[in-house]
Parts: sequence; C-alpha cells; structure tokens
Amino acid sequence: MEIYFSPEVITPQFQILNVVNGQEKALGNVALLFDEKKLYVYGILEEEGVSENFKDIVYPYVKGLAKAKPDLEVYSCLYVGCEQISLNDAENEKEEEKK
Repeated sequence: MEIYFSPEVITPQFQILNVVNGQEKALGNVALLFDEKKLYVYGILEEEGVSENFKDIVYPYVKGLAKAKPDLEVYSCLYVGCEQISLNDAENEKEEEKK
C-alpha cells in the first residue's frame, strides 16, 4: 500500500504531517519539532502492514531537513502499530544497498 504525507500545519518551529493512503484515508501522523540544534521526530502509524513504506517516506524527509543545518541532532520516536521502528536502521540499510 502506498502512503503519502499530507501537510496539516507547517511553521518554522514545527510541522504536523498526516500520513494518508491513495484514497486520502488518514493512517497516522508525524510531528517534527525544531530547536536550535535539535530536531525531534514523533510519528504514529496505525496500519501495521506498511512499516517499510513509513520508513521509506520519513527517512528521506528527515534527512533532507537535516541538510539545512549541518550540526543538527535528530531524535526520533516512531511507531507502527505497537512496534517501535528506528530511522537508524533505515540509514544502515541504505548504506548497505550502496555497497
């Protein structure tokens, strides 16, 4: 199942993005909070079968935001169903694919 971001609120201090499927049904959300040198990422997705897709859209989005500030520390807490997922795992998988 394909999932997408649908922005709810975007300000310089925070972003709230709904996660929707192709029929625009809300499946969860992601909140991004910006501090001077920190980015906090909180996300909850109710649909358990799309954890890889969730990582595939969150990881490049956060990586792109982190490019704006080179010293930015990223803290994340992401859940799909009741299972926590890690963006570090996604980064390691992307590096493995390059080899």
